[in-house]
Amino acid sequence: MNTTAQSPAPAMTEVPPKPAAGQPTAPAARQPAAEVAARVVDPELPMLTLADLGILRDVRETADGVVVMITPTYSGCPAMETIRDDLTAALRGAGHRRVEVRTVLSPAWTTDWITLAGRDKLAAAGIAPPGPAPRRPAGPVPLTLGRARTAVTCPRCGRADTEQITPFSATACRELRRCPACREPFEHVKEI
Repeated sequence: MNTTAQSPAPAMTEVPPKPAAGQPTAPAARQPAAEVAARVVDPELPMLTLADLGILRDVRETADGVVVMITPTYSGCPAMETIRDDLTAALRGAGHRRVEVRTVLSPAWTTDWITLAGRDKLAAAGIAPPGPAPRRPAGPVPLTLGRARTAVTCPRCGRADTEQITPFSATACRELRRCPACREPFEHVKEI
């Protein structure tokens, strides 16, 4: 499955009338698992689907059921349980009886996996999308003391020299910033 492609919005369908009491009900048509999983939204950034965020790694339909592979944005992400439950509920609701959601840790997720559509959705919601993730050579991760200066553009007015208010916001992967031009605070998804 190519998670960088945006899935089309589901078509609106008319709900068939309920059968009269005692009449058998026809089973619902099963929707393709990859399409269903790609439409599930992130619980912390509900303007993004799991596919937009880049954490939906693979969806496989087998004779035994559906296997979905996801990667957390960072180790210990508290939303993973909710994401797993939402995927399972969406897939079962689409007619897939057996659903297994697996967590894949390698390679580690990076903000570079957020799709272009996802970045546009973040900006439209007033959240500055991340820039390119830092590149590190193989081997030990160097410890940098002090705060790294990152240029973050205001998603509201476009000014490039915004200031950090706090390194953490609603979630550990976001920070709170302020624009000196429009004076509006905004969140920024940190590059990782």
